[in-house]
Amino acid sequence: MDAGSCNACHATGTPLMKLSLGKDFFGRAYDRLSPASDQSPKWYCDPCSMMKHLQRDFRDIHAEFDKLANGQASALSEPEAKQRAQLRLQEIAAIAGAQATGSPLLNVGDVKQLIDRFHARA
Repeated sequence: MDAGSCNACHATGTPLMKLSLGKDFFGRAYDRLSPASDQSPKWYCDPCSMMKHLQRDFRDIHAEFDKLANGQASALSEPEAKQRAQLRLQEIAAIAGAQATGSPLLNVGDVKQLIDRFHARA
């Protein structure tokens, strides 16, 4: 699709894509193609599409970390998953931090704060 504008940065005149199918950071499937659950689809340009993937991984890791911190069952209970999540957070911080204008989808400060929480818990 190339009509309209990016739902994140509002760029126009560039190809846009809809993120709908895939797996989250922990390998769980998600599907947002179902018409009943997707009443207002979002469309993203290439750079914002990448940031949307980073945002989704950050959100998934953050939710699992909160579960772990609250003593609930969490995908981060496994040492390998926790280490992989920490590395992904560092990647996310590096990529998002390199964006000259920042991103409306991801706050680098929030990512760094979660990295600090991981280190404090270690």
